[in-house]
Amino acid sequence: MFLVLAPGVAGGLIPWLLTRWAAGEWWPPVRVLGAVMIAAGLAVLLEAFVRFVVEGIGTPAPVAPPERLVVGGAYRYVRNPMYLAVSALIVGQALVLGRPGLLLYAAAFGSAVWAFVHGYEEPALARRFGANYEAYRRAVRPWRPRLTPWEPTRSAPSRK
Repeated sequence: MFLVLAPGVAGGLIPWLLTRWAAGEWWPPVRVLGAVMIAAGLAVLLEAFVRFVVEGIGTPAPVAPPERLVVGGAYRYVRNPMYLAVSALIVGQALVLGRPGLLLYAAAFGSAVWAFVHGYEEPALARRFGANYEAYRRAVRPWRPRLTPWEPTRSAPSRK
């Protein structure tokens, strides 16, 4: 349900409300790039969401947080793959539809997410997972993916 509510609204419903998915004129290769971004965004979003359930034994929703720190899959490359995936969905729709206004919405979404991550999410994760999160935070950047996957040490437990 959270998958439909949060990312579904931000990455689907709001762009639809802004555009009614009416396409403007746009250069075809840009539309193809947009379609690739949408497909990649969906793949990363779904994989990351499943990882919360399987690896974290919980959800990304604050009302049902994971029991374990999620550091596998896309999280080995970047700390916020779900937010980046939703951003890719929004930008991809802007490119497919030829609607530059969606790029403004993507910027607003990114600003709101950045504020949420820095003001709430990171402090909450630090309190919940302590040294494990701090080690992960030092090794994996929040917004720019690593070129190689992070390998957590075997000695560091993934629990609180």
